[in-house]
Amino acid sequence: MDLSIVVPIYNEEDNVPVLHARISEALADTGLDYELILVDDGSSDNSYAGLKLAASQDPRVKVVKLRRNFGQTAAMAAGFDNATGRVVIPMDGDLQNDPLDIPLLLARIDEGYDVVSGWRKDRKDTFINRRLPSILANGFISRMTGVHLHDYGCTLKAYRREVLEDVNLYGEMHRFVPALAHQVGARVTEMPVRHHERLHGVSKYGISRTMKVILDLMTVKFLLSYSTKPIQLFGRWGIYTLFAGCLTGGVTLYMKFFEQTSMNRNPLLILTAFLLFMGVQFIVLGLLAELSARTYYEAQGKPIYNIKEKINFV
Repeated sequence: MDLSIVVPIYNEEDNVPVLHARISEALADTGLDYELILVDDGSSDNSYAGLKLAASQDPRVKVVKLRRNFGQTAAMAAGFDNATGRVVIPMDGDLQNDPLDIPLLLARIDEGYDVVSGWRKDRKDTFINRRLPSILANGFISRMTGVHLHDYGCTLKAYRREVLEDVNLYGEMHRFVPALAHQVGARVTEMPVRHHERLHGVSKYGISRTMKVILDLMTVKFLLSYSTKPIQLFGRWGIYTLFAGCLTGGVTLYMKFFEQTSMNRNPLLILTAFLLFMGVQFIVLGLLAELSARTYYEAQGKPIYNIKEKINFV
């Protein structure tokens, strides 16, 4: 199959029939063999009834119903796991993404890219609570991950299927897939896409997601830089802390013998003990993380590398 379109749905009963119609219209003349995977993320309205109706009318529509609301990342992962297309394109179910951009994304994939990320250049959202936090977050994420994109939060992206096979999604990490894919050698680019105002339903996004994104960014940064060598992170800080503890300890001894300052009245003694203790803790934590990393890779037979192609192997 050429294409799998994955759409997480949560309380979008008014948008489902329009979404199905727009996707069908956008792909009608492309000649693509595609499937539309609609994932009901525990909707509490009549979204699921609309999804079943679409599936009964169109054999290309496949519906996955989750038992409860697990969140957008989990719903997207469920869609990815059930996709069979050569290229997988996720998009939002609120009609703000435009299906007419799908052939354009595929054209960029055909140029040799593994990931094409949509950029809502002319975004139709409020500035203070949506666009401004997004601008700041995208700049910060780009700096932390080393993958510079204008719009990590845009759901409309295109992935080669084999790239997604090496990416596991947790938390709110669907927005970081381009960075995770880049880690295994994927070619990543972006392109401007259309963005429309929401006509029906209520937005599930808001500034409250900022904290979740920051916490997941810490996880992604660790995975990108230290997942196979955690001792390099924790051990480095352990050495720094031990060095600082030795330095303050030396100053404490100098004040004791040359300035006659009583050690039990010197707060530097407490700081020295604290720094030495923390230094040992950091190193021990790094060693435990090394054991966990080895257990993770060895127990699953999971390599620490990713092969793109083999030639003349039987």
